[in-house]
Amino acid sequence: MTPTDPRPFAVVTDGGMDPLPSLHNDVPVAPFSVNFGEKSYPMTEITSQWLYQELRTNPVHPTSSQPSPQQWVDAFARAGEGDILAITVSSGLSGSRNAAEQARDLSGRRVTIHDSMTISGAQSFQVHAARVAAERGESLDTALAWMRQVRDETEFYFTIETLDYLRKGGRIGRVAAAMGGLLNLKPVITVDKSDGTYANVARVRSFKGSIEAMTQQVTKRYGEGTPLRVALMYGSHPEDADAALEQLRQRHPIVWTDRAGVNPVLSVHVGPRALEVTAAPGDWPWER
Repeated sequence: MTPTDPRPFAVVTDGGMDPLPSLHNDVPVAPFSVNFGEKSYPMTEITSQWLYQELRTNPVHPTSSQPSPQQWVDAFARAGEGDILAITVSSGLSGSRNAAEQARDLSGRRVTIHDSMTISGAQSFQVHAARVAAERGESLDTALAWMRQVRDETEFYFTIETLDYLRKGGRIGRVAAAMGGLLNLKPVITVDKSDGTYANVARVRSFKGSIEAMTQQVTKRYGEGTPLRVALMYGSHPEDADAALEQLRQRHPIVWTDRAGVNPVLSVHVGPRALEVTAAPGDWPWER
């Protein structure tokens, strides 16, 4: 913000968000990094297509690292002067929130930290709510209330072609426990709202079947015929998003939809072929 900026606060987030073109997701980002051995690449300097090629050809399996406190400080600086609302990926999946808290102390800025308790498109929904509040001149309390409402109403599911990447990245946890030894099955995974960690909700034998199982989870959650806002995040096969949206259209009026590719840091953990669905009912809270 500038001294003449009418917004009461600025919004920043981290690289756990997959930004959606038609939402207010254009905010300063504290980036995650992709690491191949001793080589580290900030996510802002690579593409998912580059990562997919590396996954095919590089004998070293990549890891990801959270933003450093200094990267959060830099994001605060890009937000300009004044109060800041920092929205982090789920603390159940990353230490980014801890880094943001350290950055707040280092910067001496007035920073409110909100744990989204989710990731990817569901995180982008909360960032959008915060930005709308800021653009309308609403208070920070109103922004937090809207984000909590969006968090409560929004469901996030993803499916992957293989569990290998989650397993190698150490993110498999409760998903592996639910899958048992049947690692050839395709899971449908959500983020548990109680603790912000991954949880398995279904398992099927084919990737096509997992897309159907995922959209059925959406319908089970909201009820057939409920109008939905739907965001789709795809990996190496954009046509997977088309298939999911068509299935949802058969059971729901779609009042808004958008899509984007899964960012390269998240692709480290889900692999090249993955599909994510973020869904919420009806209008945004401030439109009712």
